[in-house]
Amino acid sequence: MNLWNFLVQNRLDMAQLALEHLWMVGISTLIAVAIGIPLGILISWRPVLRNPVIAAANVIQTIPSLALFGFLLPAPWIGERAGRLAILALTLYALLPLIRNTYAGIEGVDRAVVEAARGMGLTDWQLLLKVELPLASSVILAGIRVAIVISVGLATIAAAIGAGGLGELIFRGLAMVNNSVILAGAIPAALMALAADVLLGWLERRLAPQRA
Repeated sequence: MNLWNFLVQNRLDMAQLALEHLWMVGISTLIAVAIGIPLGILISWRPVLRNPVIAAANVIQTIPSLALFGFLLPAPWIGERAGRLAILALTLYALLPLIRNTYAGIEGVDRAVVEAARGMGLTDWQLLLKVELPLASSVILAGIRVAIVISVGLATIAAAIGAGGLGELIFRGLAMVNNSVILAGAIPAALMALAADVLLGWLERRLAPQRA
């Protein structure tokens, strides 16, 4: 059976697996954003925490994905459901680019602009919300872009623990030694990653500060 015939005959299953894949990536990215961006802000305010926080995120990135799934299996509540475990693992992998880019974006804001805002009487929170985050938004979005692309690829591994997604087709194809089934899972996952990269790259360029 060639790839096209497989896609046509299994289009409903493909759609369900693609939705599962998007669900895992979307939820894990939202959680990672809710954790990573505040951590990036925190280490920009408390430089003493920068090295420990970034080092911890770096260590997580070095753990092979299947090994991380194994480490998380004994966790109460999380390890009982494959979907929860996969979302937690994807969240952990997405933290590094979010923390690092948030920190880099805030630190990259022109100090003259910051001092001018302080001279106008802005508090630290007002400075963050009205000056630093808007000016750093394109750099932060670049971190979100990297995190999503990483998550789309790593979500295929989640099928190894029964979490669903397009990885199921890849593992099924490997077991059957069938390239068409492997490609049926790999191509849509690659297209998702490319679509996210192109869309967020466009938004990143739109949000980048315009140079005179």
